[in-house]
Amino acid sequence: MTQIFVASTLFGAVTVAAAIDAGRFGPPGRRRMLLVSDNTAIPELGRDLTESPGFAGIRDRFDEVLSWNDEISPLHPSGWMPRTEELMIWERLFRDRWGLGGEPLELAVETIAASPARALTSIFSEAAITVYADGLMSYGPTRDGLPDGVGSRITRLLHPDLVPGLVPLLLCEHGVASETIPDDAFSAVLHKLNRPGPPADGLEGAALVVGQYLAALEILSEQEEDELHVAMLRGVVARGHTTVLFKPHPSSPVRTTDQLAHEAARLGARLLVLDAAVPAETWCSALRPSLIVGCFSTALVTASRYHGVPAATVGTGLLLQRLSPYQNSNRVPVTIIDATLPHLAEDGTLSTPFLSRTSDLHRLLVAVAYAMRAASLPERRGEAAAFLSEHASSEPMARYFKKRRLTALGLPGGLSPAKRGLLAAALPPRSRRRRIAARAFDAAGLDRDR
Repeated sequence: MTQIFVASTLFGAVTVAAAIDAGRFGPPGRRRMLLVSDNTAIPELGRDLTESPGFAGIRDRFDEVLSWNDEISPLHPSGWMPRTEELMIWERLFRDRWGLGGEPLELAVETIAASPARALTSIFSEAAITVYADGLMSYGPTRDGLPDGVGSRITRLLHPDLVPGLVPLLLCEHGVASETIPDDAFSAVLHKLNRPGPPADGLEGAALVVGQYLAALEILSEQEEDELHVAMLRGVVARGHTTVLFKPHPSSPVRTTDQLAHEAARLGARLLVLDAAVPAETWCSALRPSLIVGCFSTALVTASRYHGVPAATVGTGLLLQRLSPYQNSNRVPVTIIDATLPHLAEDGTLSTPFLSRTSDLHRLLVAVAYAMRAASLPERRGEAAAFLSEHASSEPMARYFKKRRLTALGLPGGLSPAKRGLLAAALPPRSRRRRIAARAFDAAGLDRDR
């Protein structure tokens, strides 16, 4: 059997390498291919993850490394899905090109509901599928329906234990069991990545600010994203840090950091931009920062979990308001970070996390997941309703739910029955929104008050 691993980020490749080291993909001796995919908007302007300094530390797990972008050029990995009548042709092509013959395959993919995973699992229609999670999204619901037959071929969900004790909801509607990657294997791979080397002396213990590509995702404007980074800078400087490291997200477009540099100069702080193409976790291992600050980056969790670096968040309240539609898959990572990490204010103060128990976080995420994907998680309605009955009308829990969404689903915290009737009457008679609201009220056993 040949195992094909698909990765779009270095961190994803690290996750796969850790799973291999832990024996999650069987003993050595199997043919293992790494299929690298650059899913950024303009891959031609980016740098392949195999060119990252840290990649050399995990290269030996794979017999071959191929570029999916090259295989389907000039098509884009995120946008290409072969037509149904072409699937057999593509399978024959790739089996011949990659020397697979007629042997059975195992695919290990990320983001199962989107391409390239969606394309590959459809092309290799008989391959067993392992889904691996390289971030916090696995704790949320499956974001889209899967092609016919794919759900039944998924054997497991592999994930690092980023939030100890928290069980992922991803693919639970398909009966897929989750399996953790042992902490020792995951942290060992992180520690063995090629260290970038300090860009200057005296950086140990500095504060690390990690950026994200929120403007590129059109969640924030470029100006708002810059202001968010400036707020992080002000917070860490107010806490007494005179040296601040800024690590842009590896998938973010090349952007100027002039505004951040200007503010650092005004505050009398030393700012260094870490633009080497290595994960933030590598810098945490090399420099041991005394604090890491970001919005909802997975690096906040991994830095704390595997390197013992204190973490804080800035801007999650704004993100919870801005994410649209409510089903946006980033909602779960934002919710986890917002609820479990202290919030850093510009004056340097740190708030107490909203939740400290995993059981409370689990209940919150079930309610959020049901509100996001009620149709695929009908069995979770009772849990969601019970949680909302206790918390929806109180802060801070109300920040995680939209009243309009709760109303449409007939959940506690939404509008009263009388107001629901007024809302339904206000919707156009043949509109899709009215039909959705009507189905939700029927499912909840509520009077639609038409």
